[in-house]
Amino acid sequence: MIPASITSVELLLRRITFICYACMMLACNGTSQPKQSSISPHPTTSPPQKIFTNKYKVIHVLVALCDNLHQGIEPVPKGIGNGQDPATNLYWGCDYGVKAFFKNLTAWKLVATIKNPAPHILERCIFTQPTFKTYMVADAYDGAYIKSTMADFCNASAGAANSTVVFGADTLGILGNANMIAYIGHEGLMDVSLDSVPARRDTRKREAIILACDSKQYWARILHNTGAKPLLWTTELMCPEAYTLDAAVTGWLNQETDAQIHQRAAAAYSKYQKCSLKAAAVLLATGY
Repeated sequence: MIPASITSVELLLRRITFICYACMMLACNGTSQPKQSSISPHPTTSPPQKIFTNKYKVIHVLVALCDNLHQGIEPVPKGIGNGQDPATNLYWGCDYGVKAFFKNLTAWKLVATIKNPAPHILERCIFTQPTFKTYMVADAYDGAYIKSTMADFCNASAGAANSTVVFGADTLGILGNANMIAYIGHEGLMDVSLDSVPARRDTRKREAIILACDSKQYWARILHNTGAKPLLWTTELMCPEAYTLDAAVTGWLNQETDAQIHQRAAAAYSKYQKCSLKAAAVLLATGY
């Protein structure tokens, strides 16, 4: 029974109010999906991309920018130790940094520079070496994210992180799709541990270079687990500048033996650091 005091107009208004309230509650209970983020996934978590041009060799270099504030290093001058400024960074924009050094080599040509291509990567440079039909993709990681840099290197070494870069008509395999993977920078494992170490995911042959202080000691177990071959790494404190990388890569492209590559890299380190060849040969190592 409807009370006599409620008019037909009032009854209609109550029914309209009830319907509106019910619709509102239905919406709050999930019939409307939240808007998805437009941020691209980090390379380590993106799904493998297996289709890429294989007529070129690809070297992928991961550089953890020198960072006085966020890394456990002996402080360097402020201008070259700002891990958020690739242009002046010791390992990137300075004379012997990866970008500056390879840019000035006649054998290599800088063909692309990309700003912020992925989370934590401030700049990406793509170089070509026409004689050997080789690309080098070099990434400058924000120095505050050195752990992410090492994790990406580790996952790439195992084939747990694979990705591609499109350049012109070519699709280049990077991370675990690359033929060679290199890590350049402070030995971050002196300060932090990786959250996990993936086991080898496939049968693809990958060669690794780690130019960081005493990298053989810190990376031996990890690299063995990933299945990557240590082409060049270190046994003592060192300066991870680009001339050593260039020497090792040149030997690799010329299909030299591991021992020849080691000697070539030691000669470059001896020349630029003005130390004896014997000392440089002890500092650098190949294999286990």
